[in-house]
Amino acid sequence: MSLNMISAVNRLGQLRFMVTSKRIGANVFIEFLKRLIHGAKEMIFLIVDRHPAHRAKSVEAYLKTVSDLLRSYFLPPYAPELNLDEYVWNDLKKNSVGRMAIKTLAELKKTTISRLRFLQKSRERVRSFFCAPSTQYAL
Repeated sequence: MSLNMISAVNRLGQLRFMVTSKRIGANVFIEFLKRLIHGAKEMIFLIVDRHPAHRAKSVEAYLKTVSDLLRSYFLPPYAPELNLDEYVWNDLKKNSVGRMAIKTLAELKKTTISRLRFLQKSRERVRSFFCAPSTQYAL
């Protein structure tokens, strides 16, 4: 049983996410980027880790087509403490999914999406992710 997630947060406490049963490859990441910029009125500066999907040539090509809306920056290698998404996943594990006996993929997906939607409404909590000494760079 597995589920994959992508998220993005900003210092205003906004959270965007995508949950999928597909492997996170370049195509799935591009789909997330398209959702992320949909309706954007300001430039988005996206800080990503060095996952292979983030570095794929097709992603690089796509980013060139939306360079007026989205710019991507890489974290240093092996620096999960700098990745704000880690705080989203930690919250999910410690306060929801990780505390439950989940038996089916459908239940996992429902519980995960429910917690992520809760976080979307909890802007103060998301903003608190930026208070850690290792993530203050993103303010």
